[in-house]
Amino acid sequence: MTGDKCGCHGCVTLSIGDDGEFSLSAVLNPVLGGVDRATAQQLADAAHQICPYSKATRGNIPVSIRAAAA
Repeated sequence: MTGDKCGCHGCVTLSIGDDGEFSLSAVLNPVLGGVDRATAQQLADAAHQICPYSKATRGNIPVSIRAAAA
């Protein structure tokens, strides 16, 4: 993988529920060069499992990962 063909775009949503409570959700869109889309998704999913920030928010903030190949 080459660094100039990699990146990640994220979108965080702040919502208010019927009960008046706020909640967050996130969609991460990593782009990895030098691999196909399926491999990019596998790598992104694996990274999400070991990422300290992902570990800290797991179970509290829903996160979707939609990887793409460059």
